[in-house]
Amino acid sequence: MIDPRLTTLRVFARTGTVGATAELTGYSPSAVSAQLRELQRVLGMELLAKEGRGVRLTATGRFLVTGSDVLMTEWERLRAAALQAGDQVQSHFGLGGFSTAAAQLLAPLAATLRTARPSVDVQVLEANPARCFDLLVAERIDLAVIVAMQSQTHVEEDPRFEQTTLLNDPLDVILPSDHPLATRATVTLEELASEPWITEAPGSTYHSLFTAAFTAVGVTPRIAHEAVEWETQIAFVGAGLGVGLLPRLAPLGSAENVTRLRISGQGKPARRIVAAVRKGSLGSPLIKESLGILQGRAKRILTERLDGEG
Repeated sequence: MIDPRLTTLRVFARTGTVGATAELTGYSPSAVSAQLRELQRVLGMELLAKEGRGVRLTATGRFLVTGSDVLMTEWERLRAAALQAGDQVQSHFGLGGFSTAAAQLLAPLAATLRTARPSVDVQVLEANPARCFDLLVAERIDLAVIVAMQSQTHVEEDPRFEQTTLLNDPLDVILPSDHPLATRATVTLEELASEPWITEAPGSTYHSLFTAAFTAVGVTPRIAHEAVEWETQIAFVGAGLGVGLLPRLAPLGSAENVTRLRISGQGKPARRIVAAVRKGSLGSPLIKESLGILQGRAKRILTERLDGEG
């Protein structure tokens, strides 16, 4: 079993402060400091050095944290294999993900697990990708659903994590229901290039995706309004202010005067949504079961989402 003080050190290495480590691990700041001091004493190593009012990792501490990646991976593999060998599942299962994934994928997963695995304490945390990875390192969650392009952590290259693709989430066009093209089954980006568009501000991930889609078809869209939340963009479209792009995973809900159309032709934008776990834990029975449930629900959303949406 991995000493929890080592996990605390790894979280500190990721966050850089005792306060942030305490918030992620659920310990008090004084308890975090005590754990780090005790780990130093037990190992006989100077892991931390004072820096201003805080502390930082020494070269020894950084080397220990980096080297522990292999140890943590082997522990995850051993734990997953032991659970599988005994036909058991873990007693607590933490899930994290961005807002749309939490609502559309993780909440239904948690409901399914509560019925199928009543002895498991399932917890869902809404969090952005960076925090999801922090929570994985802190072992507060066991599986995170993120948009790959939003993450600054390259999961394929980071030895602490591994991923499974859940879906390539296409972006659809949303436009006012009284728009001349609203009765169509599909529409091309070229046909809507001159429309007033609603998107996020320049510099954001989705603005880059939006721009890349139009660059692929060789046209320049006219951006009239900016919106951060999908609900805000849907409201703008419903008010007749313009048209926008909406991921298939995001529902229209009860929006009035808004129609969703698939994009045809070139320049079909999509975002890749992945499930990330601690490396070595993919063989855990509960993670394998959850990935199957998530992939099944994602497939249903992709094929059925437009039905009955106006």
